[in-house]
Amino acid sequence: MKRRLLAAVLAVGLAAGLAACTSPNDDLAGQYREGDNKGFISGDGTVTEIPVADRGEPLEFTGTAVDGSAISSADYAGQVLVLNFWYAQCGPCRAEAPLLEQVYTDTQAVGADFLGINIYDGPEQAGSFEQTYGITYPSLLMQGDGDLKLALAASASVQAAPTTLVLDTEGRVSARIVGQLRDAGILRTLVEDAASAGVS
Repeated sequence: MKRRLLAAVLAVGLAAGLAACTSPNDDLAGQYREGDNKGFISGDGTVTEIPVADRGEPLEFTGTAVDGSAISSADYAGQVLVLNFWYAQCGPCRAEAPLLEQVYTDTQAVGADFLGINIYDGPEQAGSFEQTYGITYPSLLMQGDGDLKLALAASASVQAAPTTLVLDTEGRVSARIVGQLRDAGILRTLVEDAASAGVS
């Protein structure tokens, strides 16, 4: 009896462990396409730089900003662009917001720009966040925008919120930070490297 009970406990533990290893991030692109809100968990701030030869196709997207204006990837042609995926109730998103704004201000001199991608909220909640945390660059609203979700799912593997992507001057992902940005200097360096690499 004790052996059976122990075996059952081990089986349950193994199943739970496997479930933890396989979800929810294994098929985030599929979740984007389906339009649900699963898979957005906080990462550990891992930084990945992508060699030029390994970068994919340029990201091409169009969306509606918090203020109702239309913004597309074409608006940033030839520039380094930082995309930050966030939502208002995300604690790490709140914590990193001042650092993002700082790097945005610091890197305008090298021709870089920033664009938020709000994954959950409507304009009122997103706008309130921007005002509270002093964010001066725009954000697109992803919730309910199937075309925007599909465009980003096809080109960017976003595994957690917050996630920050640095796009090079050709619009390709050159670096990725999965989870909270903990040091402004890290992102500043990634942006400056991408900008200097684009200077011929």
